[in-house]
Amino acid sequence: MTSGAEVIELSSDEEEEPVPSTTALARRRPSSPPDVKPPLLADADVKPPLLHPPGYGALVPVKTEEPVPVPVATASPPPRALPPPRICRQFWKSGDYVVARRNPDADAPGGRNRLRINPRFLHSNATSHKWAFGAIAELLDNAIDEVNTGATFVCVNKFTNPRDGNPSLLIQDNGGGMDPEALRRCMSFGFSDKQSDAFIGQYGNGFKTSTMRLGADVIVFTQNQNNGVPTRSIGLLSYTFLMETGCDDVLVPTVDYQYDPMTASYIQMLRHDQKLFSSNLGILLKWSPFVSEAELLKQFDDMGEHGTKIIVFNLWFNDDGDMELDFISDEKDILITGAHKKVKTNKLEKIATQNYISTRLRYSLRAYASILYLHVPDDFKIVLRGCDVEPHNIVNDLMYRECVLYKPQIAGLTESSVITTIGFVKGAPDIDVQGFNVYHKNRLISPFWKVANNSYGKGRGVVGILEANFIKPTHDKQDFEKSNLYQRLETRLKEMTYEYWDLHCHRVGYDNKSLSKADRALNRANRMNAGSSPISAPPRLLAANIPTSSCGIPRLSASAAREKINSLESHSNNMMGLKRKLDSFCAMTDNADDQDRQNHTDGVDVSQRKRFSEYRTLTLENDKLRNECLQYEESEKQLVMKVYLFGN
Repeated sequence: MTSGAEVIELSSDEEEEPVPSTTALARRRPSSPPDVKPPLLADADVKPPLLHPPGYGALVPVKTEEPVPVPVATASPPPRALPPPRICRQFWKSGDYVVARRNPDADAPGGRNRLRINPRFLHSNATSHKWAFGAIAELLDNAIDEVNTGATFVCVNKFTNPRDGNPSLLIQDNGGGMDPEALRRCMSFGFSDKQSDAFIGQYGNGFKTSTMRLGADVIVFTQNQNNGVPTRSIGLLSYTFLMETGCDDVLVPTVDYQYDPMTASYIQMLRHDQKLFSSNLGILLKWSPFVSEAELLKQFDDMGEHGTKIIVFNLWFNDDGDMELDFISDEKDILITGAHKKVKTNKLEKIATQNYISTRLRYSLRAYASILYLHVPDDFKIVLRGCDVEPHNIVNDLMYRECVLYKPQIAGLTESSVITTIGFVKGAPDIDVQGFNVYHKNRLISPFWKVANNSYGKGRGVVGILEANFIKPTHDKQDFEKSNLYQRLETRLKEMTYEYWDLHCHRVGYDNKSLSKADRALNRANRMNAGSSPISAPPRLLAANIPTSSCGIPRLSASAAREKINSLESHSNNMMGLKRKLDSFCAMTDNADDQDRQNHTDGVDVSQRKRFSEYRTLTLENDKLRNECLQYEESEKQLVMKVYLFGN
């Protein structure tokens, strides 16, 4: 390898005023104007030496043309120094872009016969991500897709930029990697080989939008062995480089290496000629975190025989001027700066709501990654800052679960069947959580989608989980396209919430007026005996889980119900003598809702009334459990059959 090869710089061979470094620009206040006045019109026509042949490195399909010879620098008066473009480290304010000099190949023969993309498009394209974690999820999706090529892990970690010591974001997997052509397609727009339903990404745009949303620059290292000859490729997509040089076209410098069995090492792979390789390498060494070719190649040391490493550097700041990603507050997590400030309160219900995953996923990458995929492959793991991310199945957070079958239809034709698991979140109604977690091809799109919006609290605590592959997500994978199918799904989920609420709200302490008076009396009696908490028998009956490949469907234990019935019968036999003494009292209290009738029992001892109330509660519960036991046995048979059918 010839690390001392000639490097063609963007500037002229003659001396000129130095361009501020990336570090200096990063420390500049975003609101400070440039110190140098804009160049005269004549200055914009100064052309640096050609870096690429026409079409090379463009992010759109280009017309095939012959390489244009690199112009030789001649002794000429030094051009006037160009002012540094205004670069802002705050993402939502960094879209201003002023072209300082034109792309050198624009005036080359045939240079105007191809499409070009202004660098400003990199920023505007990245604004599709409103949330930094959504951008990181795109990169995790690419790693999950590599399971098909043998990937067993994806690592997300902090990387310290050796140039300035600033934190950067590192994402690395041990998948199949990319050959030189695949890397160029990855860093271009609209190219994607993922057309199968087995892949999450299919648009060929996620890498660009996600990396440019997280930081101004990204460098990619990838190693591949698919073509028989192991290759290593390095590519740089740098908004800073394009802005500081004032290019009016997107240039992506890449270098490739191939394994030489004669020397048992990797040597430079020349796609055109040595000058082109050297010019691209020079840009990489000037604008990336690494100052030598040896440092670049050292990044492959921990990648094994294949895989991909992505380093996003010059990370964006928020509106307060702080780095958007927080690597300091939690050494085992990555947080959204300023989003994890908890409200100080002594109320247990508010504390429980703040600690529940529906709140934590908004600022904790570990919490978000734990529910990002409905099923993580058994031999694959997500490693965040050195610690595995434990998958969190929201189904296990639910009590009184039910499974509802939904069949979306278009023009009378059934497209698919979706099983929705719905229930009350544990701790309801104290925990103010509700909504549906909707997945698409195993990927979470809408977490805790609140479809039941009302002012009287109906639906509070009801949570559901489903996988909706029949509707399409938006490009940022944080929402769904608002199609007719989407609207029908929203309507059905709302109905499902209210139907479930009407059937089960009494179990968490609400007065369910849709029940019979006897059942409502039983519920009130149980709340009187146990405080404000719901009765404990049904939760124990519904506690057992059944593992499935599609969703968590509860297995209802009939033996547990029989055990409870036997204990209740034994206790009720001891109360029979009391029943004979209180026949007259029983006649007056047949309707438990008429509380005012209790004033006729003044002659009855208070302790006897209390004991009779306990007896009546137990007998009613006994009768109810007998009926539920029969229903549970039948439901168990049906659910096992569903699991068998949908599992196959």
